[in-house]
Amino acid sequence: MSIGIVNAQNTRKDKKAAHAAEIKSMVEAQNYLFNASYVTPMRGISRSLNSQYDMTVTKDTVSAYLPYFGQAYQAPYNPTDGGIKFTTTKFTYSSKVGKKGGWTVTIKPTDRSISDGRDVQTMTLNISQDGFASLQVISTNRDPISFNGTIEKRDIKK
Repeated sequence: MSIGIVNAQNTRKDKKAAHAAEIKSMVEAQNYLFNASYVTPMRGISRSLNSQYDMTVTKDTVSAYLPYFGQAYQAPYNPTDGGIKFTTTKFTYSSKVGKKGGWTVTIKPTDRSISDGRDVQTMTLNISQDGFASLQVISTNRDPISFNGTIEKRDIKK
């Protein structure tokens, strides 16, 4: 094996380790953005998402802007505002390291007065060391829905 190939492999390993450390730091600091790129409803067809849908997590706020496809058992108060869209400062957040080194994050909104997000019971985010993630949303009045995407550094706007 030539020195160039060994150096290239070491560089890739170093980059991967640095990226894993960055993901770990974001999860532990509760400061990241889940960028959804694919949706899997409980019923119906899975599909790619062409628009920007995401969930922002900080220590004091969770903000979700995600689509919803599936069966709702109760109509939303505002029929033109479907999807999973809410911002709350009242939630519980727990994170544990998975068996393969990733993380399982559980977010439970506790503010039942927020419109449209009031029926979200649990949001479970499984995050790999590479930054890929899946989000499952369990609601009171809707079928469960899952999203696949990536964890990214949050844009901090001043």
